[in-house]
Amino acid sequence: MTYKIALVPGDGIGPEIIADAREVLEKTAEKFGHDFKFSEYDAGGSAIDKHRMPLPQETIDGCLASDSVLLGAVGGPKWDGMPGDLRPEKAILGLRKELGLYTNLRPAKIQPALKDACILRPDIAERGFDIMIVRELTGGIYFGERGRNETGDSAYDTERYSAYEIERNARNAFEIARKRKGHVTSVEKSNVLESSRLWKETVHKLHESEYPDVTLDDMYVDNAAMQIVRDPSFFDVIVTSNMFGDILSDEASQVTGSIGLLASASLGDSKRGLYEPIHGSAPDIAGTGLANPIAAILSAAMMLRYSFDLAEEADCIENAVNTVLEAGWRTKDIAAPGAEEWLTGSEMKEKILDEI
Repeated sequence: MTYKIALVPGDGIGPEIIADAREVLEKTAEKFGHDFKFSEYDAGGSAIDKHRMPLPQETIDGCLASDSVLLGAVGGPKWDGMPGDLRPEKAILGLRKELGLYTNLRPAKIQPALKDACILRPDIAERGFDIMIVRELTGGIYFGERGRNETGDSAYDTERYSAYEIERNARNAFEIARKRKGHVTSVEKSNVLESSRLWKETVHKLHESEYPDVTLDDMYVDNAAMQIVRDPSFFDVIVTSNMFGDILSDEASQVTGSIGLLASASLGDSKRGLYEPIHGSAPDIAGTGLANPIAAILSAAMMLRYSFDLAEEADCIENAVNTVLEAGWRTKDIAAPGAEEWLTGSEMKEKILDEI
């Protein structure tokens, strides 16, 4: 099969980790008989430097013409003084809008080889957990009406959702659960918020009509936050609103103890998605060899799984990463405190390539 992949390296360590992920994709394509055609585009601070804007039309057009997009990272202190409409981060928001992406997938799992890095109790780390947080991405309080009064000493932000927005996000959660353990937890605050009452009603209506084979339960957001630190193995798929998902996904990523290994995806109605690691651009280590490419590589595996329906190929990449970690190989960011030896990002990539 032939797939067109848009690469958006971005800023800081972005170009390094995207180059490593590309090599892993090329090796995977060779092994399974696929043809991945890559095109590279500018976005973020690098695009500001070259084009005086964070998201050039050429990048938008190239991404729209692709089958999926792999993004490195954007931003850095160099562009902190830019006005709000020209900040590097506008590139991500713009790409999500142009590509019609409204659901964010954030996996949080313990790699067995790194269970000692988990900040939770040893018995929880030993048991392990594998959560997929499905976050609504384009609605809710972040996009609602907001303002201040005439004197500026009172402010408001509006949480607003339509049943349509809730349903399309929940449908993605149920579909993903069918490919996992078949369990969805809908997280809201329906004991207080009217928007959460609509959320709960809509999720249950969709469940009853289309997904009775999936187990569904409800949880208030404060209880979900506690459950993540008490025993996250309870969860399979969490579906929730924009703001709640923003908070819970960051919490879940931290309890794994290995943020440098975590991928993400943004999806819409089509198979085309935007895939990126969650760790940021880390400009302070760019060019030093310290950048861990695993999160970008696992983001590429997510792209194969969710956009191209290449589950075996995605498994191959994920298993290669697990095998390398089980063998004890580490980059500096995931090495034991005080360790004097570790792999550079390029060396870690080579170990993974050897296992594919």
